[in-house]
Amino acid sequence: MNFLTNLEKKERNTFYFHFTYSFLEGIISGILVLNEFVFLKSLHGSPYQVSMLFQFSMAVLIVSVFINEFIRRVRRKQKLLRSTAVLTRLPLLFLLFFPRNINEMGADSIYHYIFLVIFLVYYLASPLIFPSINILLKQNYSTANFGKLYSYATSSKKITTLASTFLFGLLLDNDPFAFVYIYPLIAVLGILSVYLLTSIPFENVDETVPEPADRKLFSDAIRRVAGIFQTNKPYLHYQIGFMLYGLAFMGTNSVITIFYDRAIGLNYSSVAFYKNFYNLIAIFLLPVFGRMLAGTDPRKFASLTYVSLALYLLSFPLTLIFPVYIDFLGLQIYLMLLAGVLFNSVFISTMAISWSIGSSFFCKRNEAGDYQSIHLSLTGIRALFMPLAGIFIYELAGFTFTFTLAAAFLAIGILIMYWSQSRYRLENND
Repeated sequence: MNFLTNLEKKERNTFYFHFTYSFLEGIISGILVLNEFVFLKSLHGSPYQVSMLFQFSMAVLIVSVFINEFIRRVRRKQKLLRSTAVLTRLPLLFLLFFPRNINEMGADSIYHYIFLVIFLVYYLASPLIFPSINILLKQNYSTANFGKLYSYATSSKKITTLASTFLFGLLLDNDPFAFVYIYPLIAVLGILSVYLLTSIPFENVDETVPEPADRKLFSDAIRRVAGIFQTNKPYLHYQIGFMLYGLAFMGTNSVITIFYDRAIGLNYSSVAFYKNFYNLIAIFLLPVFGRMLAGTDPRKFASLTYVSLALYLLSFPLTLIFPVYIDFLGLQIYLMLLAGVLFNSVFISTMAISWSIGSSFFCKRNEAGDYQSIHLSLTGIRALFMPLAGIFIYELAGFTFTFTLAAAFLAIGILIMYWSQSRYRLENND
C-alpha cells in the first residue's frame, strides 16, 4: 500500500484503525452470513422466524435519528461505543449452553426464541456504531480520499468475510451445531473491533450541544430531519430511491434463504460457495467503484446498484425455469445462479459503498452523522414490515412472483434517480 505514504499522518493513522476494524468485522460478517440458514437448517426455525432474524438486524435502525441526536450530546463518545459493544456482544456467550442435537429441542422450541433475543440484543448496537463510523471517517478522511480509502478497508472486510464463510460452511456440514461455540467467539472479536474503531481520533466540533437527557432531544431530532429534507431535495430523492431498493432487498432476503433450502435443496457448503463467489469478485471491484464514487453523482452510482440487484434477483426464477446444475466436489452449481452471482458481485461492491457512505456526499463534514442517521432510520422503518411481507407474498404467490415484484420496485427506483439528476444538481460539500 504505497499510496499510504502520500497521506497526512492523521489520515494514515485513521486508515490503519479503520482497516483493522474492517478486517475483524469481516470475520464476524462471514460467520453471520450463514446465520439465517443455520436457524432454518440446524435449528429448524419457521420461515417467519427466519425473516424476524433478518428483520432484527435492520429494524433496530429505526431509532437512529434519535440515537444520533443523543450521540451529538455525549462528550465521551468513545466510552459510550465501547460500553455498548460489551453489553450487546456478551449475550452471545449464552449459546454455549444450547443443546447440540435438534431432538433435544422439539418443534417451536424455547431455544428458537432465546436465539432470536440474543441476536436482537446484538443488533441493538448498530444505531450507535453505524452513524459513528461516518462521523469518525468524515472528520479524518479528505473528500478526495474518502471513497478510495473506504473501499480499501471494505475490501479487507470482504476478504475475511469470504474466508470465514467458507470455513464456517465446511464446519457446519461436519457439525450442524458448531455455531454453539463459534458464535461466542464473535463476542470477543466484536468487542475488540469496536475498541479499534474508537481509537480513531475524534473532535467535538460543537461545544454548545445540550445535555444528553434534555427533554427536547426527540423534537430536535425530528426538526433536524424535516429541515434536511426540505432544503436538500437531491438527498430526499436519494432516500426515496433507497426506500424502493430496501423494499426489494428486504422482501427477498429471507425468501432467498428459503429458496436455497426448499426449491433446490442446497447443503451448507453450496450456500457458502454462492455467497463466497460474489464476495471474491467484489473484492476486486470495490477499489474500482470506490474511486468511481469520488467523481460520480451518488444517485447515478445508486442506479448501477439497483440494476445489478434486479438482474441478480431475476436469476432465481430463471433457475426454476432452467434447473441445470453441475455437481462438483459436493457443490451444486446451478448455471443461472452462477450468472446471477456475477451481477450480485457488482451489487455487493457498489452497495457496500453507496449504503455506508453515500449520504456523506450530500452534506458538509459536521453533518455526516445527521445524514447517515436519517438513512439508517429509514432502513429501520422498511424493516418493520418488509421481511415479513416478503414471506407472506412468497407463501401467497410463490418464488417467481416475489422476485419479479422486487425487480419492478428497483426499476422505479432507477427512474427516480435519473429524474432527480436531470432536475437537481448536487452541490460540492466539504
